[in-house]
This record gives sequence, C-alpha cells and structure tokens, in this order.
Amino acid sequence: MSLHGDYDSQNIFAQIIRGDAPCYKLYEDDDVLAFLDVFPQSYGHSLVIPKRSAARNMLDIDSESLCKVMQVVQKITRALVDELQPAGVQVAQFNGAPAGQTVFHIHMHVIPRFAGEDLGIHASAKADAAELEALQARLVTRLKA
Repeated sequence: MSLHGDYDSQNIFAQIIRGDAPCYKLYEDDDVLAFLDVFPQSYGHSLVIPKRSAARNMLDIDSESLCKVMQVVQKITRALVDELQPAGVQVAQFNGAPAGQTVFHIHMHVIPRFAGEDLGIHASAKADAAELEALQARLVTRLKA
C-alpha cells in the first residue's frame, strides 16, 4: 500500500479498538491504547495507537492526536526501561509498505533492545501467549506504580 488511500476500518488495530479482536493491553485512556505486539521484534515490544483517529500514517493524523500518542509512547518507554532494563530502546513508526508498514492504522513501535540482539524490523514468530500474559501483568503493575 502506498502513502495515500482510504482508511480500512477492518484493519486489526481498528478491530482491537472496537473490542472485536483481543490484545495484551498495557494502557488505555479515551484517546490512546498501548499493547504488547504478538509478533515481537524483541522481548517487551509494544505498540501505541490512537483510538479516535482513522489515520493510516503520519501524514493523516492531526497534531493533537499525535501529541497524545507520543505522551503514551514516553510512558510506555519509561515502564519498559524500568521493568526490563534493556541496553537501549528503539521507537519507530513506518509510513507506507515500502517503508515497512504492514498495518495501515498509524502506530508507534516501542522496542526494548538488548545487547547482541538482531535489529530487524519484522519478527518471524508469534510470541508465546503465557509469556505475553506474564509480561503484561508486570508492565501493568509498573505503569500503575
């Protein structure tokens, strides 16, 4: 898909926002949702999405919604760093398929990076559900602290 086009209200993130698809929720308010990526590039890989904006990418989102997303990105990054103690954190956002975007609802990746880890942008394996649930519980507790 290119940078321009119609928003698909059936994309997986739109389904998650509506409650039609499950997620490992870390944080939610009226405007933003954060959850664990089920195909993580690294342990703790999280996604942050706007709930009220039908934006496909950075070009479509209004500034106010983007600011709200970025505030949650910072909150999730802090929780991941405090809980997992990674060597670094990658924050990424892709616009259009040629740039690596696979879900066409704007989203931010927050990816803890550990020493010696591959920096690929796409994961090949789905995470273990029990591992995601355990990590979700740890991070939700951290975020509430």
